[in-house]
Amino acid sequence: MAEGCIYIYTGDGRGKSPAAIGRAVQAAVEGKRVVIIQFLKGKGLGDSDFLRRMEPEIKLFRFEKSDGNFVELPEEKKQEEIQNIRNGIGFAKKVLTTGECDLLILDEVLGLVEKDIITEDDLKALLECRGDTDVILTGITLNDEICVLADEVSKIETVKFKVWD
Repeated sequence: MAEGCIYIYTGDGRGKSPAAIGRAVQAAVEGKRVVIIQFLKGKGLGDSDFLRRMEPEIKLFRFEKSDGNFVELPEEKKQEEIQNIRNGIGFAKKVLTTGECDLLILDEVLGLVEKDIITEDDLKALLECRGDTDVILTGITLNDEICVLADEVSKIETVKFKVWD
């Protein structure tokens, strides 16, 4: 049985999620099914009419209920969101075990490990379910334990930044 590849987009630069979405579009053009699950993004792309028009080839999910930044939430709300996030991880496992897609993007999942919402072992166990599904992980911080799991790691750094009008 073929094993799906693990790709990681990491670094403190801007563009990790757009790079992953670019790969999603590329996969969809090739006739593949894509699932994107966003974490820690506040509102994220959840309200994007553009991405919704790309269904059924690209499906976008977000399990957090708050539109605000996770770090700025009051502790009680954070605990609620942690449960929602764990539901999202459970959904990702279901997607992988059922072979529901050819490419799964876990946007900002590395941030979940950094914030101790899930452990490295949780992420490893999830990735072991991938079968022949390719998986993209994004996030600012990448530790060595997760890095060794990847087939390809791209470090994105901002060399120059201009605010768009």
